[in-house]
Amino acid sequence: MIQVQAHPRPFPHGGVRPADLALIVIDMQRDFLEPNGYLAAMGYDVDQVRSAIQPASRLLDLARGAKLTVIHTRQGYRPDLAEVPPYMLARIKAGTSAIGRAGPLGRFLIRGERGFEIISELQPLESELVVDKSGNGAFWGTDLASILAANGIHSLILAGVTTDVCVHSTLREAIDRGFECLLVSDACASGDPKVHRAALDMVMVEDGVFGVIADVEAVEKAFSQI
Repeated sequence: MIQVQAHPRPFPHGGVRPADLALIVIDMQRDFLEPNGYLAAMGYDVDQVRSAIQPASRLLDLARGAKLTVIHTRQGYRPDLAEVPPYMLARIKAGTSAIGRAGPLGRFLIRGERGFEIISELQPLESELVVDKSGNGAFWGTDLASILAANGIHSLILAGVTTDVCVHSTLREAIDRGFECLLVSDACASGDPKVHRAALDMVMVEDGVFGVIADVEAVEKAFSQI
């Protein structure tokens, strides 16, 4: 059984078998993590975001060793931007969003471009699932919920970028769907460290209304006791 000493309470409640637990690695893509990608073009500090790479890689190795279900997500849009709502198209036209703009890795956040790819340090194995999404949350418009149900998953470990947007959106969706969630604090990151810290703090309000927090070291300790 697995139980992580998290805050403000252990995760998951009562412990679970590895087969009942999934790791979701969110949007660890070149456009978010490389200095010539989308996030950098939007003016964010990519070094801050890249701080999640090594802990996320370590967490991924732990999950693989424990034979957890591992799911990766990628955010991106159709080349014709057909699914992008009018208000977002207006931002793109005004230049306040870089989505679809040409960059060194191809058009930013467009499916099939080099920037859409997951970084080499966290490449999925052939046996691992990849869920592509066009929203911030990984459940909206995807088959993620069906995948988790088919695998009998009730508890989720989350990592990735950015803490305040896609990670938090996915976390909140998961909680509303009845999943118990652990956010791994050092395996996620934001372009603004203050926002990252605030996003972590928000998880733990009301005695962990959005789940619980632990670092990779705490996860490793729990996995070593399987």
